[in-house]
Amino acid sequence: MGAAEVISFEEVRARQQWDTLRHQLHERFDQWLDTLETQWHEPPATLPEMTTTVWNLRQQLTGGITEAIVAHVHRGEHDRTHFNCPRCDGVLRAQEFVCRTVETMVGPVQLERPYFYCRLCRVGCYPFDEALGVVAGCKQLDMQQAVVHLVTEVPYDTAQSLFCDLTGMACGSERMHTVTNQVGEQLTVLDVAPSREEILRRIASVAAGRFRRPVLVLGIDGAYVPTRPDSAREPQEGRRHTRAKRARWRGQWRDAKGLRFYLLDGERIVHVLSWHQVQSDEQLGEALKQIKEAGLIPEDQVRLCVVCDGAEWIWKHVQALFPQARQVLDYYHCAQYLHRVAKAHYGASVQAVEWVEATMTRLYLGKVGLVLGGLRRMQAQSDEAAKAIANCWDYLDEHRGRTHYRHLRRGGYPLGSGGIESSNKFICHVRLKRSGAWWYESNSNHMLALRCAKYNGTLDQVFVRYQQRLRETSE
Repeated sequence: MGAAEVISFEEVRARQQWDTLRHQLHERFDQWLDTLETQWHEPPATLPEMTTTVWNLRQQLTGGITEAIVAHVHRGEHDRTHFNCPRCDGVLRAQEFVCRTVETMVGPVQLERPYFYCRLCRVGCYPFDEALGVVAGCKQLDMQQAVVHLVTEVPYDTAQSLFCDLTGMACGSERMHTVTNQVGEQLTVLDVAPSREEILRRIASVAAGRFRRPVLVLGIDGAYVPTRPDSAREPQEGRRHTRAKRARWRGQWRDAKGLRFYLLDGERIVHVLSWHQVQSDEQLGEALKQIKEAGLIPEDQVRLCVVCDGAEWIWKHVQALFPQARQVLDYYHCAQYLHRVAKAHYGASVQAVEWVEATMTRLYLGKVGLVLGGLRRMQAQSDEAAKAIANCWDYLDEHRGRTHYRHLRRGGYPLGSGGIESSNKFICHVRLKRSGAWWYESNSNHMLALRCAKYNGTLDQVFVRYQQRLRETSE
């Protein structure tokens, strides 16, 4: 006779609980089937007809299933009769049940929860909402997150239309605008940056099978974005039944300074971290300092390289924070200076083309001394040419130590700042430089921070922070 199997009480209770939930879910599904039966007067003949019918009723099913799961999992909170006041710690008795319908990505969910009120503190609360993680407002976090994913890629009006078409739920552009700015409010570079562990993982994936440490590039640059003053928020005077007048405010193109860390992996780059804001160079330097002090960049495991143009403020921060990094002056910015010299000195001629090609070749081979000597010997034919030659000579001489391009190529370092230029494009230009778009500075920074989080792969952690902030505010 075999030994009897011993089943713990916890396993029995878990099975009973699951059987009860399955029964409740079956009841919800039967209700949905009744609704489906009323919709199908005649069975649909084609697949599009079938999918359309099910699609139109899907939220009734998924929302109802969610209601059943919520009621089952949080039965204790639903049946709670006493609760301690969060302020005075007094014992409160449950009053009437209050129903509330919230909108989620699976459809509307109706919640029935007890209400508690402290007469001494004059404050009411719903412990059920806190246990369930329900936030204020109708649109819940999953819906807000979907909205932010969408509006960080397309304009608000387009996002409103797409959201309705793709989900079957309505969310106005004004509501999208409010949610986006609430989520992006007060974000810092550390809020949108990947963790050190994630950065190490990306470095390890690039370094696998290689003898030398991978090259980690830091690019710093600015991108102009269209902004408008805060005074444009104020209501403007006007008369009814008259033609609208042109806005009194004037837009201004502001410099959105940004930085980008990325790894070189053969012919491709692996994105690590971006941060762009309409900010001063001191604020960008402070963001770099925060990254440095947080230890996000493992300088001992990479060959750090900084590639930028000749802006003095950039190299000031680089020298202060990353003095051991390999510094590279963008080769293509040098080419612009040399082309200006050729145009001013030789004009539009074959000689100008030949001089530029020969000089760029010398520079490419790292012979910056020969280039400077050639510029010094040039006899300018006009004041314009003399100015162009002097500017080019000063530019190359000031950054002489950052132009050893031959050695840099042998070491696998980049010569151009294309990485940060592309970051300016896909983070700043694609979203902010829309036809007719003028951004308030705060709103533009919120959008830029969210786009950085999206491409850094940290948008989920931004929403965790947002949920925590909402919880602290409600307390």
